[in-house]
Amino acid sequence: METVRLTASGALVRYLAAQRIEVDGEAVPLFAGVFAIFGHGNVTCLGHELEQAGDALPTWRGQNEQGMALAACGFARAAKRRRIMVATSSIGPGATNMVTAAAVALANRLPLLLLSGDTFEHRVVDPVLQQVEHFGAPATTVNDAFRAVVRYWDRITAPEQIVQSLPHAVNTMLDPGDCGPAFISLPQDVQAQAFDYPVRFFDETLHRIRRPRPDTGELRRAAAALAAAERPLIIAGGGVRWSLATEQLAAFAEACGIPVVETTAGRTSLPAHHPLNCGPIGVTGCASANAMAADADAVLAVGTRMQDFTTGSWTVFGDESARIVALNAARFDATKHLCVPLVADAREGLIELGAALGDYRAGADWTARAASETAQYHAYIDKIAAPATLGAGGEGDSSDPHAELPTYAQVVGAVDRAADASTYVVAAAGGLPAELVNGWRAEAPHSFDCEYGYSTMGYEISGGWGAKMALPEREVVVLVGDGSYLMMNSDLYSTVIAGHKLIVVVCDNRGYAVIDRLQVNQGGASFNNLFADCRTERQVDIDFAAHAASMGCETETVHTIAELEAALERARAADRTYVIALRTHPHRWTEGGSFWEVGVPEVSDRPSVRAAREAMEAGRSRQRVGW
Repeated sequence: METVRLTASGALVRYLAAQRIEVDGEAVPLFAGVFAIFGHGNVTCLGHELEQAGDALPTWRGQNEQGMALAACGFARAAKRRRIMVATSSIGPGATNMVTAAAVALANRLPLLLLSGDTFEHRVVDPVLQQVEHFGAPATTVNDAFRAVVRYWDRITAPEQIVQSLPHAVNTMLDPGDCGPAFISLPQDVQAQAFDYPVRFFDETLHRIRRPRPDTGELRRAAAALAAAERPLIIAGGGVRWSLATEQLAAFAEACGIPVVETTAGRTSLPAHHPLNCGPIGVTGCASANAMAADADAVLAVGTRMQDFTTGSWTVFGDESARIVALNAARFDATKHLCVPLVADAREGLIELGAALGDYRAGADWTARAASETAQYHAYIDKIAAPATLGAGGEGDSSDPHAELPTYAQVVGAVDRAADASTYVVAAAGGLPAELVNGWRAEAPHSFDCEYGYSTMGYEISGGWGAKMALPEREVVVLVGDGSYLMMNSDLYSTVIAGHKLIVVVCDNRGYAVIDRLQVNQGGASFNNLFADCRTERQVDIDFAAHAASMGCETETVHTIAELEAALERARAADRTYVIALRTHPHRWTEGGSFWEVGVPEVSDRPSVRAAREAMEAGRSRQRVGW
């Protein structure tokens, strides 16, 4: 057998560079590059090999380990899980900085490869710089923290283990059912050790995402459950997009006359104004989608993990006789909550389920009702997103000190109106998910990334950077609140120096306004969320435009929706990341949604808290334990 002598680091880099994947009929590198922050745990070996690899595996310097791994998540989403970025750190704090991003990838079923340096396997020099010692378990390091937040975890303790470990990691990340992050721990001494590797291990390998077909028995049971329904409903989750099944979803819904609602991850599975698209479902959803769910007598859930924000903590489905058919590539997701499982690829499952249903069609009255409900939803969004609409108090309401400030709905409306087929919008936790999932009414599929699977504040700018790397021909627009901006903004600098232009809209409502809303709505007093309600020595207004300008961005501050619309035009013409900042209303939100269970004190001296507890118990009484 022909061999080549390489270090473990050299073998790892050469193997990653040899992987290809088929995208739109073309073979492209599976690993598009590496985000890296080097330290003593990864610079002398892995860093050396990445430098030698050059353009075969390009390396991009991050500003924060969490940020660069979040950028890799944004890249994976934009690439429809077809391509992967790597993130590498040194040991200690560099590694643990990436734990949050690993959790984002795991919760959202995203491929992400994490490579972290580690302490010496021989332990002779313990404790080394940045090592956290475990007195009763000396082999444990902080890298073990990743076990809870990845799909695949390994520590390489001998260089030959690379041959077994890397293919398992790659195939885990590409598996449609088990897709998630992979983590490989690289002790410093092992990175440097050499081994005679089989040359064929580095042969160029072309990967194709497998498409598992449904079991015939499961298919028969699923079809029977839907065929008996008069008022069926489809929930489109992120799996529709990852399976490239948007066309098949539309064809299935049209052939059967079944209305469609979308989860946050599934948003833009259908064009916003498709006759059967009833809008977003659940806690951050709209009245039309939730009204249809309340009366549905069967539900086909495609590619969704049925998060509480989708199900309204399991209160949105009102018909006690209804069943959920769960079409999902992951067995775990398909068998939740006593669903009728249909374990299969979304695209192939829809095709075969459609064939099994034959000439079945939902009741004409049900389809007509969907159109009527959805028309009301669009009319409502048109009204609240209109530039002339003032804030919470309305025109002439002197009781509201914020009345003249633009609302989130208006900001989203301006971005939505300015968008074209190339626009790709990115947001994350806070007040923007509910506003965007309702107000982003794009006709282009795959134009929406709202990180709500793990609800990660700080994702927006880094995720937008990754999205732009995956979609260089598209205009990536990031919407971020002031709270998230303050958490993580350094990748603005990354986008400028790397040439990955974003349009960033910073909505400044002076704090964590949506959590203040939750706090007050559940009977509490405003406390420690808005800047005005925090323990402070002084109040300081932040000039977000000046801050972004210091990192090389083009910037401006605007005050009205008309000014925002003009600024968006200037931003489109810019040759680098363009940041637009504006004050927004802290208390005016898009209405709709459904019940959401949170913890409310059972005992309190505050009457408002006791009332909130009673309302929470009333909501819980409507929860469905099983189907």
